[in-house]
Order: sequence, then C-alpha cells, then structure tokens
Amino acid sequence: MYAIAVGSDHAGYALKQLLAEELRDLGHEVLDLGAHSTDQVDYPDFGAAVGHAVADGDVDLGVCVCGSGIGIAMAANKVAGIRAATAQNAESARLAREHNDANVLCLGERLIDAEAAVDALRAWLDPGV
Repeated sequence: MYAIAVGSDHAGYALKQLLAEELRDLGHEVLDLGAHSTDQVDYPDFGAAVGHAVADGDVDLGVCVCGSGIGIAMAANKVAGIRAATAQNAESARLAREHNDANVLCLGERLIDAEAAVDALRAWLDPGV
C-alpha cells in the first residue's frame, strides 16, 4: 500500500473527496492537503503542495484534481522530480504510470465522471491489471 497526497482547488473538491475515500477503502494512507471546501482558491497552491509532498518523500504518490486537470498538473510539474500526468480515462492513466512513471495523477472534475475517475485511479495505482 502507498502513502498518497491528495489536493484540489475548489473546482475539484468533490472529486478529490471521492478519490480520497476510494484510496482509503483500498487500504492506502491519505494525506489531504486541501482544498477543504468549495470556497474559491488557487489551484497552483495545491498542485505545488502535492508535488512537494511527493518530491520530499513525505508520501509515495500524489493525486490532484482541478476543473480540467491541466493547470494543477502544470503546477505540480514545476517541482523537481515530479512527473504529473493528466488522464482522461483508465487507459491514459495506466499508460502514464506504466510508460512514463507518473508519480502524480491529475484529473479534471469538469471532464471526467466519477466512475471513470475511480477507474482511472485504480488503473494508475496498478498499471499491470
């Protein structure tokens, strides 16, 4: 099992909460770095926080969510050693991990439904399946 940091802005809050619960249900340790509500916040702060948690070795992996998954991935990727990938489905998530060794998965709450997001998360966590 992994220690996994999760982070989102306000636009990704609901999906982040769902994914954090899924991670806990799968037996992973979750470090929730926020946001902790739907109050408007800036996604770069949370992408960077997850990136630093992974790069500093506080956790093994990270999961970020914003409206598109793109901006928060760009913010996380500014941290040295981070390989954040935005995934649109289970196959892109699996390939991001298997072929590119993505250590941060980024998803867009406005672009992926909850079931597909959970499938992407599971595929990224275990790309051999």
